[in-house]
Amino acid sequence: MPRMNLEGSSSIVTGGASGIGEGCARQLAAAGSRVVVADLNEEAGQAVASELGGLFVRCDVSSVEDAKTAVAAASEMGPLRALVNSAGIGWAARTIDRNNVPMELERFEFVIRVNLIGSFNMLSQAAAAMAQTEPLDADGTRGAIVNMASAAAFDGQIGQAAYSASKGGVVGMTLPIARDLSAAGIRVNTIAPGLIDTPIYGEGEQSEQFKAHLGQSVLFPKRLGTAEELAFGVMECITNPYMNGETIRLDGGIRMPPK
Repeated sequence: MPRMNLEGSSSIVTGGASGIGEGCARQLAAAGSRVVVADLNEEAGQAVASELGGLFVRCDVSSVEDAKTAVAAASEMGPLRALVNSAGIGWAARTIDRNNVPMELERFEFVIRVNLIGSFNMLSQAAAAMAQTEPLDADGTRGAIVNMASAAAFDGQIGQAAYSASKGGVVGMTLPIARDLSAAGIRVNTIAPGLIDTPIYGEGEQSEQFKAHLGQSVLFPKRLGTAEELAFGVMECITNPYMNGETIRLDGGIRMPPK
């Protein structure tokens, strides 16, 4: 069975305006898919989408209406074959602070809402559209979904309770959703990145020094990963017809210390 053919298809990448999402959008476009860049950053999102010959859709991933809009926009450009759930937020706070004050529950809920509920919202809406497309091959393949977890799902650090819970939830739902969607010919996998060099670390000399220091904790190679390297793993999950129901750490072998 050859790799899944994305020529003439459409795809959606949440968080596609920068970082990991942008890297995935570029590789999907190179594979012949028309990409919907679904993001809150209008300026950067428009720039990426127009460069790739795709479409920008302003999208809050936790909004059902926004998810439907992104799916409809993709479906107009071709059969929807791929979704990459790359939008997410990081927020650090201890469960109780140094003065024994509990973390604000609203903060915890917000991280769960974006990273976990947002991922499910986007994938359920996308899967409904994929299920209505014509199968691509004799297996009945209709599409593939890749969620973004994190190494923090397995070895979250001090202050990462909310983030780790959200990403652990993404890992936990991967197999049951793959089982749910198997009848429709849709595969579901999750990538758990380690330390990836994205705009979150800022720019300039201080930023570069900080990233070099962080990179020393990676097993090999001793550096941060790139968005392109992460996207290689995402594309493997999308195009390899036998890759299904799996969570893959893509982290240079790092195991995060407590802090």
